[in-house]
Amino acid sequence: MLNVLNVSIYLFIFLLGIIIGSFLNVIIYRFPKHISVAKGRSHCPNCDIVIKQYDLIPILSYILLMGKCRNCKAKISVRYPLVEFLTGILAVFIVFFNGLNIPSLLIFILTAILIAISVIDIDTMTIPYSLLISLIPVAGVFAYLEGDIVGHIIGLFAISLPMYVIMNIKENAFGGGDVLLFAVLGFMLGWKNILLTLFIAAVVGAIIGVAMIRINNENMKGKQIPFGPYICLGAFISIMFGNEIIAGYLSMFHL
Repeated sequence: MLNVLNVSIYLFIFLLGIIIGSFLNVIIYRFPKHISVAKGRSHCPNCDIVIKQYDLIPILSYILLMGKCRNCKAKISVRYPLVEFLTGILAVFIVFFNGLNIPSLLIFILTAILIAISVIDIDTMTIPYSLLISLIPVAGVFAYLEGDIVGHIIGLFAISLPMYVIMNIKENAFGGGDVLLFAVLGFMLGWKNILLTLFIAAVVGAIIGVAMIRINNENMKGKQIPFGPYICLGAFISIMFGNEIIAGYLSMFHL
């Protein structure tokens, strides 16, 4: 039951989440351009003016500026506040279901990285290897806390190895980033939940892909659809509710 203390905690977590989301926007913009996130202040991509600190307040600055640069009045993508809001909401969501603990922190770090991977993949059809490398220590700690090291090692190869084989047989079947993403996530989630991740990604990807083709039939010809966002969605659902989903499925067959 929510009380004043709980509301205050969730509000603090949300605010912390949107601040992290603001940093994710920097990563999303700079990583594909190979620009260091540690050097240089944020600037308007249209007029190149350095953005003042009071115009970098997550979500609020976008609203006060009505989605435009203070200097040149160029439109600011609504994606910036959406990424911030999504990160904040998911931070609250994770703590609400899992509590304030180390696993929740690891899940949130995973979630933040997956958000960045998803948006970059949508923009560029690539997944930066640096982001995949940053997932490795998170995956290692999570696998250690879970205890079933063998199951996690199997998960490392369960999807990634067949995908790698297919990728080398059929050109453009999968991207190398997708294969490595499944490998890292498989080690983190274990073999059962990585199979669930693949199932969710395939189903959601197929539904959205068909819908996009129906809506934009002519514009979709010859275009590839990034698979990374669907993998990330499947991984988030699996790490949050995978055990319950699998247990519910098996109970249908009295297993």
